[in-house]
Amino acid sequence: MNTIKFNKRNTQVIAHRGLSGIEVENTNSAFVAAGNRSYYGIETDVYKTADGKFVIGHDDNYKRIAGEEIYLEKSSLGMLQNVVFFDKDGKKDRVDLRPSRLENYIKIVKKYEKHAILELKSDFTEEEIAKIIEIVKSYDYLENTTFISFIYENLQKIKAILPNQSAQYLFWKVTDEEIARLVRDKIDVDVWCRELTKEQIEKCHAAGLTVNCWTVDTKEEGEKFAEWGIDYITSNILE
Repeated sequence: MNTIKFNKRNTQVIAHRGLSGIEVENTNSAFVAAGNRSYYGIETDVYKTADGKFVIGHDDNYKRIAGEEIYLEKSSLGMLQNVVFFDKDGKKDRVDLRPSRLENYIKIVKKYEKHAILELKSDFTEEEIAKIIEIVKSYDYLENTTFISFIYENLQKIKAILPNQSAQYLFWKVTDEEIARLVRDKIDVDVWCRELTKEQIEKCHAAGLTVNCWTVDTKEEGEKFAEWGIDYITSNILE
């Protein structure tokens, strides 16, 4: 099994939850698989745990990928790291397929010299945002990190501490009102690909915003957005 190659022109490609089209999403294995390929960046998702640590995971519980109703924010990091995920064949016979933590992710991304795209999933406090920043800073990797979130306040808290830090807001559809807010707060665009048009990309660029879109998994769609001049594509399998 391999990635799907496409003519990406000048567009940068981001591996969604690591190379999740081949390895189990958001695991160290998925991050390493992406690191060994030509991706510009590797995206992941981070939650706070019950004991104040930071664990990697897309959903608020591991039911979908582990078959166990274990909630990330209600569990300790130690408990979560004992969970084993299903492999792509549906079996639980790889002991390496376990929840990763924020520090693992940053270390792997730095080792392979990829850009870190870190989605803030929890509704984090200012203190928790400051802790996350300090962890990334401890690896000397803030300049190579973009923070993204569906929770706008998370990004505002990032900007309050680091006004020039790269950040993208995750949302569903580009509007003039949204563009104006993002320009005001110096936050870039990360939008659902199904609602994105060439004219909207051009409008964002004219306002000085870079544009990322999710989740693009077909060659035809990837090449369409690349032709339209999008800055970034986030994909499970395109390379």
